[in-house]
Amino acid sequence: MSKQDNDPYIDWFRHSSPYINAHRGKTFVLMLGGEALADPNLTHIVHDVALLNSLGVRLVLVFGSRPQIEERLQVRGIPTRLHHHQRITDAATLECAIEAAGVLRTLLESQFSMGLSNTPMHGARIRVCSGNFVTARPAGVVDGVDLGHTGELRRVDHQAIRRQLDLGNILLISNLGFSPTGEVFNLSVEEVATRTAIALNADKLILFGSEAGITDSHGDLRSELLAATARRWVNQYLAGIEDATQAHSETARLLQAAADACDEGVPRCHLISFQRDGALISELLTRDGSGTMVVRESYEQIRTAVIDDVGGILELIAPLEAKGILVRRSRERLEMEIDRFTVIERDGAIIGCAALYPFQEEQVGELACVAIDHHYRGGERGDRLLQALEARARTLGLTQLFVLTTRTAHWFIERGFQAASLDELPGEKKALYNFQRNSKVFFKPLPIR
Repeated sequence: MSKQDNDPYIDWFRHSSPYINAHRGKTFVLMLGGEALADPNLTHIVHDVALLNSLGVRLVLVFGSRPQIEERLQVRGIPTRLHHHQRITDAATLECAIEAAGVLRTLLESQFSMGLSNTPMHGARIRVCSGNFVTARPAGVVDGVDLGHTGELRRVDHQAIRRQLDLGNILLISNLGFSPTGEVFNLSVEEVATRTAIALNADKLILFGSEAGITDSHGDLRSELLAATARRWVNQYLAGIEDATQAHSETARLLQAAADACDEGVPRCHLISFQRDGALISELLTRDGSGTMVVRESYEQIRTAVIDDVGGILELIAPLEAKGILVRRSRERLEMEIDRFTVIERDGAIIGCAALYPFQEEQVGELACVAIDHHYRGGERGDRLLQALEARARTLGLTQLFVLTTRTAHWFIERGFQAASLDELPGEKKALYNFQRNSKVFFKPLPIR
């Protein structure tokens, strides 16, 4: 079979293998609000969760019931009351919350019990476990208003949860908490999910919402968001709210949960859509994902290359070498010169590189082999790579950079490089100049900082 005849599924599965290996044995906490449990896409989400379980991921599923509680209140003619954006849970409302949680838990247990031969669940034999893992206390009286059976999370029994995970079970945890006195409290599902992820030292907190993630002012999806930025956006939103009897927006709740989790040590939080079929798999098993990942620090890093990066650099520059944009480099040469390279690494993959060759006698440096993966062009990665190389050049005492290029002259001109003659090159470089390529020469001074 030729490469052109390959099924795209085969290529996708091969490219997903590093993520499958990376996620095996890791602990993920998934939060599904009541809206997600009422959505027609729930069956597909359950199938995807089952797939992760079969791949060795340790899973805790925290579920909420806001719309289901509202439905029961409306049927019984009980008004919804909020104070400081929290539900006031009287005895009748608590009864609705308990009923909703019970029905939803049964729904999820039935979904994970499927095993028909014509479904993705065939042969899965998944066991789910739920129980009194969350200890809560009353939220009490706030500004003179008794919140009743609305509670605050006090403790998560992470040791008991881990024992269940060790058995290969999926944990189901509702938005209800229990007290040592036998009381039941209505909690925020976002708080339960966040505190559970923190208590378990989870590797990921995955938050399902109605939207694919967070979009910028142009309507473009943000694939990554720093936790500090997420918290700033939440604070700006909260500052603009005057009516404490209205619930916070879904986006604000999810961003708050993600920022809190990151600040307490959860490495990555993901905001994805419960309405999009396959969003969970796409987010976890592809490089670009399908939603917004909130991280404490960027998971794209610029660093000095090491010998293990040779394969990734060769794969990155091969298309540009084939087009004649870059001079061909053998693996042997690249291995010998690897310490000259700086790379951009994204989730374990090399998506950008550039090399700096110093000519100490003339105090100039050559910028070479500048490449950005075509999937990641259009951002500021090239600029950040250039800044890193300029900083490195300064530490070497260089006062200028030069570049030889045949196809990307405008990009360098826009960044302060100016056309120069061949005679201005260092003698050693001028002697090696390839007249067949007829590359143009550009120089840029490096001001002392």
